[in-house]
Amino acid sequence: MPDEHLLVSTAVVPTDSAVRYAKQLLAHLGRKAGVEPIDGEPDGGRLTLSAGTGIVRPRADDLVMEAIAADEESLAAVEDVLGRHLERFGARRELTVSWRRRTVPEED
Repeated sequence: MPDEHLLVSTAVVPTDSAVRYAKQLLAHLGRKAGVEPIDGEPDGGRLTLSAGTGIVRPRADDLVMEAIAADEESLAAVEDVLGRHLERFGARRELTVSWRRRTVPEED
């Protein structure tokens, strides 16, 4: 029986421009990936990437990003895409992305 767990990584990036960065990230990456809305998150979204899923949620004082994938290599790819783009968009403000990983059971 295959491993039925997903790897999840979360980055919380302090910024007072979280909504702007979320919109920019979703619009840019959404050109190549599908973007789905998230209930209760009018400025957030879920990106369907080839390696996994990226979730972007702006908060009052930070931008929360989640990378979700089936294996380490895929998770690293999703982290890289989200993190690299956000750091590039926020270079003037010196935004830095740090990921924290965990494993969760896969839903049926």
